[in-house]
Amino acid sequence: MNAIQSPSNLRFSSVYGPVKSWRYGKSLGIDPIGIVSTCSFDCVYCQLGKIQNQTNQRQIFVPTKDIICDLQEMTNWEDIDVVTLSGSGEPTLALNLAEILTVVRQIAKRPTIVLTNSTLLGDYTVRGALQLADIVAVKLDAVSPNQLKRINQPITAVDLLDIVTGIEQFRQEYQGHLAIQTMVLSRWKPEILATYIQLLELLQPDEVQLNTPSRPRVLVRQLDARGNNITPSSSYVCQNLRCVSLDILSKLAQQIHTATQIPVRYPALN
Repeated sequence: MNAIQSPSNLRFSSVYGPVKSWRYGKSLGIDPIGIVSTCSFDCVYCQLGKIQNQTNQRQIFVPTKDIICDLQEMTNWEDIDVVTLSGSGEPTLALNLAEILTVVRQIAKRPTIVLTNSTLLGDYTVRGALQLADIVAVKLDAVSPNQLKRINQPITAVDLLDIVTGIEQFRQEYQGHLAIQTMVLSRWKPEILATYIQLLELLQPDEVQLNTPSRPRVLVRQLDARGNNITPSSSYVCQNLRCVSLDILSKLAQQIHTATQIPVRYPALN
């Protein structure tokens, strides 16, 4: 099943990919958010471009029965390593998240992953739904309120302390594999690294994933942006963000691992 080419297409598919992931191999994407990008963040690096609907209010965006139908159209399961809930925004905003994870596990019979920005982890129903995922990767890009505002541009109701507390609560309850994913946009000052290490020692994830914005950022909403289909040569109007060097990522990963003994992964960049 191919990714939808444009939001103007008559039929939206909740299933896209497979996407080649440096973290998880060949990942089939499940989009529980739908045609309008919706998130509690509006990250400066987001590959989706500017978020169209910024909110922290949960609702059903894509009915579970539609996701079941889209999954049942899949024929090339041998090419899929994992199934990842992400897509057009923050997947935990989907009120039917637990239903979706249940049917995905039944149909796909592959490890399930949720990529979340962590803003709703203070909600016990969200934490309960995420128990059904094999892997949860929680975002932690900022170590100060100013950094959160500058990088993630959250809605006003989102607070860094609440995010950290939510991750901590989830870590205490979750029996699966917890990763902290962090976007590195520039060389970190020593005080940022020290605070980040303190947070990792508090949260005790199973691994840390350091990333850098290697994908072009579309300036006009395109469903292709859910996967790896936007390239510098695409016809879409894009913004190419500057990546930090492999040298910087490698050194940062080593410093974090030495201080915490937590495994740290990062993409091999050219």
